[in-house]
Amino acid sequence: MNLYLDDDTAKKQLIARLIKAGHPVVQPVDAGLSGVSDPRHLLYAIQQDLLLLTKNHDDFRDLHLLLQAAGGRHPGILAIRADNNTKRDMNDGDIARALRKLEQSGIPLANEFHILNHWR
Repeated sequence: MNLYLDDDTAKKQLIARLIKAGHPVVQPVDAGLSGVSDPRHLLYAIQQDLLLLTKNHDDFRDLHLLLQAAGGRHPGILAIRADNNTKRDMNDGDIARALRKLEQSGIPLANEFHILNHWR
């Protein structure tokens, strides 16, 4: 999976684990987009045909629904739920495993909003 990480997921340990797992990763600093708005991050991911990985579930879910309502398209949004609950929250290894399982499933990613926590 070719990934673009939102500011909230662009952490060194996660990036290293994703690259080790074979995922090309672009982070906001690489694109000159550190600190920009969520719509700008999604715009970049769309323009570069990258799956967007974020912990900002609510805002990107809204952006996904807006694009669907307007007939727009996107490469896919992958959200990580963080509820401050150690039984449900994901660590870097959980995220990498969830991406592998999601990819192996063969289900469509384009124009979809997937919560990675379901793919542990």
